[in-house]
Amino acid sequence: MSSLPPRFHALACAALAAVFSTAAMAAAPAAAPPPAPADGGGGLSSPMGPGGLPAGQGAGYHSPQSPIKPLQPRSDVVPWSSLSNLTKKTLRDRIEPVFTSEQKAMHMTIRRVQGFMVPMDTKPGQKHFLLTSVPLTCAFCIPGGPESMIEVKARTPVRYSLEPVVVEGRFQTLQDDQYGLFYRLVEARQVE
Repeated sequence: MSSLPPRFHALACAALAAVFSTAAMAAAPAAAPPPAPADGGGGLSSPMGPGGLPAGQGAGYHSPQSPIKPLQPRSDVVPWSSLSNLTKKTLRDRIEPVFTSEQKAMHMTIRRVQGFMVPMDTKPGQKHFLLTSVPLTCAFCIPGGPESMIEVKARTPVRYSLEPVVVEGRFQTLQDDQYGLFYRLVEARQVE
């Protein structure tokens, strides 16, 4: 059985369902399909592995076969390694993050974060979305654990894109979020 809280799983599933509807609206250049793996498989990566269940742990995995390029390092954004470097405490009804002093110091400060959008609805402009450290590889696969995504609530809509986006806003660490998320960015706006 998955270690993900049911509320987190439901939020992630709703977001992933919106991806399919919104992806058609994205104005992304057509990319050649990735080469098929030597084992003859379909080329899609999955955090489940053969016969496993999703663990919902870590920062996620960016498949080298993905047509979407990984995030490029930037000095003006919070690195995902800083956000995913935490431990978790399993309680009876949820998983609780144990934030580091670095993560606690970011609470309620203005921060920039770079990531991949996971839309929450089918509109081309998103005011509420998830930002993840890696792009989705499958509509049914959560890209990583709650430490690999940030809930974003933007002041003005951010146009959906398959390419990475950078947003700036008031960063919050979440100790007991109803959806099992660890981070939120509010009053956010897109920046270059």
